[in-house]
Amino acid sequence: MPSSFVLRLIIFLIINFGALGLGGLFTNSGVTSDWYQNLNKAPWTPPGWVFGAAWTTIMVCFSIFMSYATKNISLNSGFLLVFGIQVVLNILWNPLFFYFKLTGISLAVIVLLLLVVIYIFYLKLPELRIKSLLITPYIIWLIIATSLNAFVVIKN
Repeated sequence: MPSSFVLRLIIFLIINFGALGLGGLFTNSGVTSDWYQNLNKAPWTPPGWVFGAAWTTIMVCFSIFMSYATKNISLNSGFLLVFGIQVVLNILWNPLFFYFKLTGISLAVIVLLLLVVIYIFYLKLPELRIKSLLITPYIIWLIIATSLNAFVVIKN
């Protein structure tokens, strides 16, 4: 593995897990709050430990994907702007849902996040081909998370 790939991988791991950490500041107390515990949640809501395992897997795969995707990209690339929008949306969802309890707005944010991640996938599919599959865990998880958020909006 070339050192430039490893450097990009380290940078994306720091950015992606840093974003998860920022968002997580609002999640931990939110999950145990009376408000969240008393919500009507979807029957397919996974147990709490699944979220940590899923996000760890997703962010490792996404960081590898981004390391390949940025091989020939300059720092002022529009692609990096799209990545930045993804980071912001990912961070925003947690406080909107758990802290401010704005389930409808958080649903809109997660739908936008899903669309941005799908857009990133399609932007790089012709170039990365099979390596683009590294982003599919993120897309699948966002579809599940969107359905969970939508259930909360509809049933509460």
